[in-house]
Amino acid sequence: MCFFGGRPDLWHAFDRAVARCRPCSSDPLLTVMRGAFGDPAHAALSVLDDLDGRIAGLHQETDPTRIIRAAISAAYVDRLPGCRSALRRVIDDGRSGGAITSAIEALFLLANDAYTSGQWDELQRTTDEGLGWCATYNYPVLACTAQFLQGLVAAAQGDSTTARQIADRLISWGNPRGLGMLRIYASHIRALSALGSADFDAAYRFLGEVGAPGQLPPHMPHALWLLPDFTEAAAHSGRHSEAAAHVATVRKTDIPSLSPRLAMLTDAAEAIVTPDFVDHDLFEAAIATPGAERWPFDWARICLVYGERLRRAKAGVEARVHLEAALSTFERLGAAPWSARAGNELRAIGIPIRTVIPGAAPPSQLTPQERQVAQLAATGLTNKEIAARLFLSPRTVAAHLRCVFRKLNVTSRAGLRDALTGLSQSPPPPAPEDGPPAKGNRRAVAEW
Repeated sequence: MCFFGGRPDLWHAFDRAVARCRPCSSDPLLTVMRGAFGDPAHAALSVLDDLDGRIAGLHQETDPTRIIRAAISAAYVDRLPGCRSALRRVIDDGRSGGAITSAIEALFLLANDAYTSGQWDELQRTTDEGLGWCATYNYPVLACTAQFLQGLVAAAQGDSTTARQIADRLISWGNPRGLGMLRIYASHIRALSALGSADFDAAYRFLGEVGAPGQLPPHMPHALWLLPDFTEAAAHSGRHSEAAAHVATVRKTDIPSLSPRLAMLTDAAEAIVTPDFVDHDLFEAAIATPGAERWPFDWARICLVYGERLRRAKAGVEARVHLEAALSTFERLGAAPWSARAGNELRAIGIPIRTVIPGAAPPSQLTPQERQVAQLAATGLTNKEIAARLFLSPRTVAAHLRCVFRKLNVTSRAGLRDALTGLSQSPPPPAPEDGPPAKGNRRAVAEW
């Protein structure tokens, strides 16, 4: 209730209730959960040794509830990999008729781990199974966690329609029930979608709904997930002082000490707050974080930002190394908008490249009219000019281009030319010099 409510006063009520119930509520695991899950930015460090010991002993734990509580405690401090085998046992128990609630939570905790580790196909399978159980046994609140994770993947992979629908559903269902955490989930999805398309002002606006820059209020565990998004949105939209204030606040907390991943994200965030400056030491430290390959999406985003800075500093050779690393990782993840961003940066330094996204529709699947519109748009013609050339309305041209962008996995006209390279098709037929017959001559119009 405290977590999904998303309000500090609920945690205060929880603390008072625990104090009244002692000693019957003095289970040390409750203290671990309270620190590592309830307020990790300010209270997790003091319980990490205890948590690590409990995770190390999960292979001997048979109580599904205690396994789930340990894994929940591990979620925001990046220790879920150590809980995988125990969580799978809980799921198997649920499939065999055991504790269904624990099994659902275990599925979604594994999905949480799959998101940060880049196993997005596994995330989809895991959340689909859990959502089926939620529908069967009526667990709508637990279902929101799976929907959130699916929304993040949709946003990262450029499926903006699905991402928007999930975010809207979370808000419309959560607001009447006072579930403030669902608003945070929705803002995260929307911000990630905006960042992929380089709409940094929109991303900053969405994240502003979660909290003010430079503030890490107590009992806001999801702030740890939003650190790279907030800093990038602020820095790239000209709000450098806000970005710097936020990083400074993070440095004053225990966040960088909680896990190598959070230390990596903090270094990267600090590296991008200063405009027109390439902080090689911080960028290199972030990229070289031990085990960084365990968090491929986070790591590739850092490579992308570093490559962007290097390119703008006219260091094309160095930029290419990091941009190609980012592009390769984004393509493996199917993160189409991010692949497009990395590809556009590589083209800007003179490297011809065509981004190929796993599962994307090949260019040959464009309709004839979509191919005509795409070829003309690639030459630089406006929608109005294309409409005049093909005797279509500008609105129809815009609709065709939206389909083309989705099928070719590009986000702008600048990427069309490379995406269309190699197509075995003829150019669009030229319009007749005299144009169509007069509208009054119906037979001539039909023949034309």
